[in-house]
Amino acid sequence: MEIFWTEDVSDGLCRLGEEESAHCVRVLRHRNGDNVCIIDGHGTMYECELVSDSPKAAEAKIISTHPGWGSHGYNLTMAVCPTKNIDRFEWFIEKATEFGVDCICPVIGDHSERKVVKMERLKKILLSAAKQSLKSAIPQIQEPVSVNAFVRESAGVDSLKLIACCFDDLAPRHSIKEVLGTYSGTSVTILIGPEGDFSKEEVKAAMEAGYIPVQIGNSRLRTETAALGSVAVVYYNYM
Repeated sequence: MEIFWTEDVSDGLCRLGEEESAHCVRVLRHRNGDNVCIIDGHGTMYECELVSDSPKAAEAKIISTHPGWGSHGYNLTMAVCPTKNIDRFEWFIEKATEFGVDCICPVIGDHSERKVVKMERLKKILLSAAKQSLKSAIPQIQEPVSVNAFVRESAGVDSLKLIACCFDDLAPRHSIKEVLGTYSGTSVTILIGPEGDFSKEEVKAAMEAGYIPVQIGNSRLRTETAALGSVAVVYYNYM
């Protein structure tokens, strides 16, 4: 199934932007009368008939509307420190989108080696992954903030808040699977640190804001592996 994306939906029509139009008409050679599927990135998929096969401004008439297409039964925010090798972080956001994630926030920790990300590139990866995995909602990606700033901003949010860390001397670390298994809500926020882990001060601040220290098995995991493993546990918990 070929999926296209636009936010320009009105008067019974979906209007594709120049890049999506070129892909639809020039690359895939769709012509007037062809049936196409278009997502708005906010949770709705439209089955359409192409009525203008312009390679710069294609238009499609809406035949049927499918709200919640490809959705999941939880709301997951992943606050993850970008990896020194940005390819690994990009791999994470792609695969997390395929499982199902609602918001990704790059956070900069005391031990982070990477402090800058290319937001436009990350947005393109999220769009491509959403279309590939048949989802009508594209995950939000927030501008990078410090770990402490994210913790402060999320302190009042009604969500199960978890922080994956390696410290055993601050508080008992619980199994992420067990904590999720006892939670009756659907909103989850998970903090994942950089290659050098969080600082003790960051973990203490998170715990004071209501975050529960968790572990993701007994193996020592890379940042992107721990992050994706957490997404997978949440995904299977709500299946």
